[in-house]
Amino acid sequence: MILLTNGHKPINLQYGKMRIIYLIAIAITISLGLASRNWSTLLPSFVAQNAGDILWAMMVYFGFRLLLVRKSALTAILLSFLFSFGIEFSQLYQEDWINQIRGTTLGALILGKGFLVEDLVRYTAGIIIAIVLDTTAIKFTLRSYMENR
Repeated sequence: MILLTNGHKPINLQYGKMRIIYLIAIAITISLGLASRNWSTLLPSFVAQNAGDILWAMMVYFGFRLLLVRKSALTAILLSFLFSFGIEFSQLYQEDWINQIRGTTLGALILGKGFLVEDLVRYTAGIIIAIVLDTTAIKFTLRSYMENR
């Protein structure tokens, strides 16, 4: 359990509940990401061009929080950057076998197709947005918990 303190009283958040929250966050993020690609013509140009990569990086962060719920947020942040940037830099590697994987819908969604520096900026923005949402949700949960005691 996460042990946070408010004065001298410990506050316990159950890991199972946190996993459910992160799983929901992942589902919402994936849904928004797929929607941003399916209906990109209905979105403002800036949003259509950037939303998919930003949401992908948010999903990566929430995924690490889900898998490593007992670890600190800093661990999830560092792994999110390593994973996201690693995937982007892997796009510099162009061989037939991996390009065939990238040619599939799932492969393209996970591995991307070509290296773009601006994707690194989008991933950074997505991870920062996810951190803010995560931190805000935890603070809200703690405030609600303390008010109901």
